[in-house]
Amino acid sequence: MSAQSERLKRRLQAIPRAAVAAVTPALIKAANEMADTMRQLAPEDTGALRDSIAVTPPGQSTPPYSQPGGSAVAPSNAVLITAGNTEVRYPHLVEHGTAEAPAQPFFWPAFRLHRKKAASGIKRAVAKAVRSTKT
Repeated sequence: MSAQSERLKRRLQAIPRAAVAAVTPALIKAANEMADTMRQLAPEDTGALRDSIAVTPPGQSTPPYSQPGGSAVAPSNAVLITAGNTEVRYPHLVEHGTAEAPAQPFFWPAFRLHRKKAASGIKRAVAKAVRSTKT
């Protein structure tokens, strides 16, 4: 095997580690921006719903009774945004409404608003990591 192909092989093996390391800050930044918008859109009766919106970094556990899906551990390449906790167990009712209360969406509108910008920021961080891998 030539020196050039050996160098290429080492560089290609380094890309996944570099990409995972570079994408985590971009994920957390995008998630915090989304969560900030969710907090602004959340109805503020007592402020408990707004305060229950949390960003969970990779490897950490979400709060118990959080929506969507309850307590879970964030994978190594993901950041989770949740609303709710042991005290606030009604975010889905506020988001989608009930027979007695109209819907007051705050979670999914913020997600849709930031989705494109977050995806491009994450792709940019991965591409930068790939370009900067050295042999």
